[in-house]
Amino acid sequence: MKRIIGVLLCVAMLILPLGLSASAEGEMPVEVKAKAAVLMDGTTGKVLMKMNEHEKLYPASVTKIMSLLLVMEAIDNNKIRLTDIVTTSPVAASKGGSQIWLKEGETMSVDELLKATAVYSANDACTALGEYIAGSDEGFVQMMNERARELGMKNTRFDNCTGLDDETETHLTTAYDIAIMSRELMKHELIKEYTTIWMDSLRDGQTELVNTNKLVRFYNGATGLKTGTTNKAGCCVSATATRDGTSLIAVVMGSDNSTDRFEGAKAMLNWGFANYATLTPQVDKSLITDVNVLMGEERVLTPQIPSVTSVLVPKGREGDIVQNVELAASVEAPVESNQTLGTVTVSLDGEVLGRYNLTAPHYVDRLSFTTVFCRLLSVLCKK
Repeated sequence: MKRIIGVLLCVAMLILPLGLSASAEGEMPVEVKAKAAVLMDGTTGKVLMKMNEHEKLYPASVTKIMSLLLVMEAIDNNKIRLTDIVTTSPVAASKGGSQIWLKEGETMSVDELLKATAVYSANDACTALGEYIAGSDEGFVQMMNERARELGMKNTRFDNCTGLDDETETHLTTAYDIAIMSRELMKHELIKEYTTIWMDSLRDGQTELVNTNKLVRFYNGATGLKTGTTNKAGCCVSATATRDGTSLIAVVMGSDNSTDRFEGAKAMLNWGFANYATLTPQVDKSLITDVNVLMGEERVLTPQIPSVTSVLVPKGREGDIVQNVELAASVEAPVESNQTLGTVTVSLDGEVLGRYNLTAPHYVDRLSFTTVFCRLLSVLCKK
């Protein structure tokens, strides 16, 4: 008996660590040499692993993710265009740190400044873009903080648009908040045309640009996003990548050196891609029944099946997804087009992965006197 128990204990010791590292949410199954880290699913926002994710830290140039987000939104809203020409102000020209050495009065297109900001992390280019959108550097920073609040970035305060922190003690954010704004930025497909550039140039080839994010060149599926380094912040990165339809965001803050930040990001991304898959559930139509319409011009409605968004599941568990349909037995007219008639809930092990509305395919008016009379007459005639 003792021998059997000993064998079972040995087997348990071999199996349990593997199971925990592959499934325990919130744990750090990989080594990340940093002060804080987060791995988030880009599609659903689900956090897959975390370490000190809400600790306020200096973000350095990772700050520019919010700057780039506001630029993308301004382009989408037709407030600015890529072909617009921006004139460099004295404030933009005076920025230190990483820069493309803009001179006061020098002009560049939004496209060129965007490239310099996203690829080379140029502080002068970023400031010029912010001033062009908001009218002033201060106004743009105010926009950044307002957008952060809208996104639910509860532990973030921006004092500038660049991440320079020599003269501030309050320009702080968290790994979790960075993941939130990174996810929002990556919803804009246009930004990937810039964040995936490895090398390029400006001024007819006179100014060379090399991406500060080495993962863009060396990591399979990399889509961005932004690095940052200062003495206060250490080495930081928000790394995004997509493989087989799964998009992940790995945030590393406060590494001692550049190698540690990139290795930590790669380790988190590799773990995420190895353990999770993204799929789009197909709603089981056999579960959808007609809904009776009380006092309606039509007696029944067949609910409209929604467009189902993708969900993230552990690999190997795709077949364990459960669908539950809640549908009204009847609804009283008038029925509006797209009025909710019920829901489809997709879950795994009791955790809701997605909930989608079943809706009315069109408008159904309330019975008129004429329709009631005709129906009654039809019934009497059949008798």
